[in-house]
Amino acid sequence: MINLETLKTYSRAVAFGAVAVTAIAFAGPAKAAPVQLFPFFQPLPPIAAPQPYQPYQATPYQAAPSEEQDAVETPARFRRQTVSYATREAPGTIIIDTPNTYLYLVLGNGQAMRYGIGVGRDGFTWSGTQSVTKKAEWPDWTPPPEMIARQPYLPRHMAGGPGNPLGARAMYLGGTIYRIHGTNAPDTIGKHVSSGCIRLTNDDVADLYSRVNVGTKVIVLPMTERRADLGAATR
Repeated sequence: MINLETLKTYSRAVAFGAVAVTAIAFAGPAKAAPVQLFPFFQPLPPIAAPQPYQPYQATPYQAAPSEEQDAVETPARFRRQTVSYATREAPGTIIIDTPNTYLYLVLGNGQAMRYGIGVGRDGFTWSGTQSVTKKAEWPDWTPPPEMIARQPYLPRHMAGGPGNPLGARAMYLGGTIYRIHGTNAPDTIGKHVSSGCIRLTNDDVADLYSRVNVGTKVIVLPMTERRADLGAATR
């Protein structure tokens, strides 16, 4: 004899199972997380704000380690200084006092910046008026044919750098072979040793270079009897 309560419980269990199976069938498989279609696309970095324009500035001269180790003490009278200097030349003019081995940069109001220089040795001095036609930092050196003929052992070309005889800066004078330039031999300042070029210490030529422009007038005084200093220091 079938127990009525047992039959009812069984019927309910069967009905519940059917409903559960139907729900699962309609629900379908569990949904996976969405797949990124193009995983190789990376977000773009933020765009930096444009920087303000910076005008060109010449690279400041810095002594090479060998120069600092072998630094030569420049005599006081050949150190760069502002002096009293009477002239009718316009401010900005360069005057080369060959016999006294000074270079004057006219400042105006009776003053000039004075630099100690090395000049041409006996037979290689010259005089006249030229202008700066070119400026160069750490210039290359190509000895002119005249110099090669006198000194055939010289290199035909030397790249710019601390070991280059032209030093840290050069200012070329007109269409001549002469230049105002630095030197890797600072002990020659105040002496008559060059083949006609005007040399300054690297520190001084960098200072002069920053003060003059292409077109600057350059007056080279003739070699005459040495005179007392024309410029009296003002500071």
